[in-house]
Amino acid sequence: MSGIPVLHAEGDCIARAWENSLVALFQHGAELTTQYDKPGDPPSRDATMVITVHEPLSEPRIHRDFPGGFEDLQEYVMEVCEGIKDHLVRDPSDPQDTRWEYTYHQRLFGYEVPSIGAIDQIEHIAQRLAETPHTRRAQAITWKVWEDRSCYDPACLQSVWCRITTEPSGARLLSMNVRFRSNDAYKAAMMNIFALVELQQRIAVRITELSGQPVGVGRYCHMADSYHIYGFNLKEFEARFLGALERRSFDQRTIRYEDVRDIMEAARPQILEKARAMGRKR
Repeated sequence: MSGIPVLHAEGDCIARAWENSLVALFQHGAELTTQYDKPGDPPSRDATMVITVHEPLSEPRIHRDFPGGFEDLQEYVMEVCEGIKDHLVRDPSDPQDTRWEYTYHQRLFGYEVPSIGAIDQIEHIAQRLAETPHTRRAQAITWKVWEDRSCYDPACLQSVWCRITTEPSGARLLSMNVRFRSNDAYKAAMMNIFALVELQQRIAVRITELSGQPVGVGRYCHMADSYHIYGFNLKEFEARFLGALERRSFDQRTIRYEDVRDIMEAARPQILEKARAMGRKR
């Protein structure tokens, strides 16, 4: 194949699919430079990646080699799904405002369009699918061409697309496709997938409320134009991640979300206070 490789990985659960994607990327990815390289950094391992998680809510959902701890994962879920850091987004009309360019929640749940206002794209997806489960128009985007083509840190997540299918058993399942333009495979992707599967679950619940018919969570597809391990992380990746593949079983490399759910939920008050403090500081 010429150009950037297109790779595929899959798994029954989030942890296995993510792990398989990293192995495929390390073995078959191209060596490319990035805009963040420092002098002497080795090239990154990079590819276009398609990851399919067949049963996103099946255990184990968490891989032990994701960055941070369980409270960090809970904080990220709350950031994406609940908007606890939307108050940190800058005012684009104020050139002196140096806060964040965006949050995913703000772009998905309150997409600001000049002269129109904020659009809740996730509610739109739920309403569309409650009315017409087979529609191909249930999507949300994050890219703002009038801002992101020139901003310093444009959104990596680009779109969310959903559709409902009816299985032979009669069960209705919500499948979701997510596309990233750029995705740090080792340091971010597992947290991205975990939080977006939580969003998928919440959309399914909302469709159930609107339609009066149960909707479950179907397969999750994660697509990244540039799925990469930065060169400056490769030594750590080889020693820690690849080393664990040789030394530990899959059960030892992963953990069930159900076993840490209480820990993560108990962290919610301090996470909210941390987010409020970030706003006060800025």
